[in-house]
Formats: sequence, C-alpha cells, structure tokens
Amino acid sequence: MGKNLLGRKAMIALGVAVLLGVMWMGCSSTLKQSREEAAKSGESGIGQYYYFDDVLVPKELKFKPNKSFIYETPRFKTGIMVFAKWRLDAGSLLDFFTYYMERDNWKLVNSFRGKESVLNFSKPDKTCTIKISEKWNGTTEAEIRVGPLEGKKM
Repeated sequence: MGKNLLGRKAMIALGVAVLLGVMWMGCSSTLKQSREEAAKSGESGIGQYYYFDDVLVPKELKFKPNKSFIYETPRFKTGIMVFAKWRLDAGSLLDFFTYYMERDNWKLVNSFRGKESVLNFSKPDKTCTIKISEKWNGTTEAEIRVGPLEGKKM
C-alpha cells in the first residue's frame, strides 16, 4: 500500500509539472505574438512620452511617481523621472534609449556601461542623463534626468 500511495503522488507531481510546462509554453507564444503585432502596428505600441516630448520611454517600464519630480517655469522644464520593471534586460534598454534618443534629435555625448550604465545626451539648449541599474531583487531601474544646458540663457 505504501508503494501504491508513493506512485500515486509521483504521478500527480508529474502531471502538475507537465501542466505547468504547457501553460508556460502557451504564455511565451502569446507574448511573442503580441510583440510581433506591436512591431507591425508601428511605434505607437513601443513607448510613451511622459513629461518631456522628446524622451521616449519603453512601454514595459512602469513610472514611479514617488521617486520622480518635475519642475517647470515658463522658460524651461527640468526634472527626474524614475521607471522600473522586474526582469528586464538592461542591455536592450540601453539600445532602446540610444536609438530613440538619437531619432528624437539628441546627440549621444558619452556612455558608461557596467553594473550601472549611464548615457549622456545633449541638444543645443538642454541635456539628458539616463542611468540604468539592475537591483539585487531583479528589478531594472531607469532614472532619466532632463535639464537646461548650463551656460545657456533662458
């Protein structure tokens, strides 16, 4: 009777493992299809502009208002926006910002890549620094700082 009970538990465990595997494969194929559909539909599904109309943020990132602030006057707007996502590849995020910032007429000044990566961009009247870091809990955080270019009269 002990062997029969042990065999029954093993069959249930195997069934659960197979079921989870099938569900995992189904979710990944659905995700792949939705990415392909988003790519076909154009850039409307790729990202969103938040407080600055020339800094596109990937739609996967979640805005963290408690870590962000924006200061605006009639002459200029400056601020820090923080975004995060669990289990997001930092390298692909760096590639995204490098491509879309240059497309929005930002010039890449320099970049530092490592555990914490930094991209520095400039325009004739303002600068933007994007810091991307991977936290210990698996979260990738992007901190975007936009401000006026020092020395320019507003």
